[in-house]
Amino acid sequence: MSHQSHSLGHTPIADHSFSADHSQVALARDIGVEIYDTVPKYALRTTLTGHDKTVTAVDIAPVSGRIVTCSQDRNALVWEVSSDGTYKPTLVLLRINRAATCVRWSPDEKKFAVGSGARVISICYFEEDNDWWVSKHIKKPLRSTVLSVNWHPNSVLLAAGSTDSHARVFSGFIKGIDSRPEPTVWGERLPFQTLCGDFVSPAGGWVHDAAFSPSGNALAFVTHDSSITVVYPSGPEQPPAAIVNVSTSLLPLKSLVWLSENEIVAAGYDCHPIVFTGSDELGWTLDHSVDDPHDSKKNAAGKESTALNMFRQMDLKGTPQSTTDDASLPTIHQNTITRLRPYESRRGRVTKVSSTGIDGKVVLFDV
Repeated sequence: MSHQSHSLGHTPIADHSFSADHSQVALARDIGVEIYDTVPKYALRTTLTGHDKTVTAVDIAPVSGRIVTCSQDRNALVWEVSSDGTYKPTLVLLRINRAATCVRWSPDEKKFAVGSGARVISICYFEEDNDWWVSKHIKKPLRSTVLSVNWHPNSVLLAAGSTDSHARVFSGFIKGIDSRPEPTVWGERLPFQTLCGDFVSPAGGWVHDAAFSPSGNALAFVTHDSSITVVYPSGPEQPPAAIVNVSTSLLPLKSLVWLSENEIVAAGYDCHPIVFTGSDELGWTLDHSVDDPHDSKKNAAGKESTALNMFRQMDLKGTPQSTTDDASLPTIHQNTITRLRPYESRRGRVTKVSSTGIDGKVVLFDV
């Protein structure tokens, strides 16, 4: 498995987003957003400083190139590049009284969703008349902090995972902005804030991330009980056709990406990505690890020579082995992976994902 690892300082990275042509990456780090040029090598271009508390999420719109950021200061900003190459921020009227936790552009780039600790999701859109970004709130039945938002391919339905152990699907339909969507397995008539699906984590764990499959006909979410759940709805107001839960012996997963309709990659506190495969008929299983620490351990064991060598080390240095190696993990990431994103696709399947972590690294994994 080949990979590219870029160590960009030691400050944790909360979220990242690549531009459509991969020439730039935006990193949400501390109270700023760092923009790096990636060609010919990673070099800091500028830092966007408009927030005065920790920036929790960043997203670059693939077509327009607009950047949206949100922060614990309860604000979201939309950044546009001006003709001289500088970034100009526009404040968004979120109307929330707790930290903003996550943000994502809709696929058609007309709106974005911001999750928050105020038990609301703000669906934000641009009001031409007043020349500013305004928001409508999805409130019920959210009972706790929203940790993730993810749009359906039709730009109307929105999946949200929250700390009340629920993954939910809402309608984010805005009159006058959206055209009426085609019927889906989630529903037909979809006025704003319609609850189209509500699924509970089997063991009551926080839902760290929830995402629609590429077709939008299935939903996967990862929870703090170290499991992943895949839901197949059967139609509006019908019970789901299948709910498949895979428990793992790993530490909890924080982020997931669908590679295709039958493959998901997820990563989190174990510091390396895991690939799951399956379908609604066959169920889902943990298939393999990317950057598997056990492989590294085997290699390390091969290099570490015999017990005799260990005694020799103890005799010379008073320690069984050099203490410098003790602290490093046998994985590329040296701390929790905070975010996975699709990076490259071929023939409709994601072949590369990008990851960022608390260790300040950006890594591109072949999957």
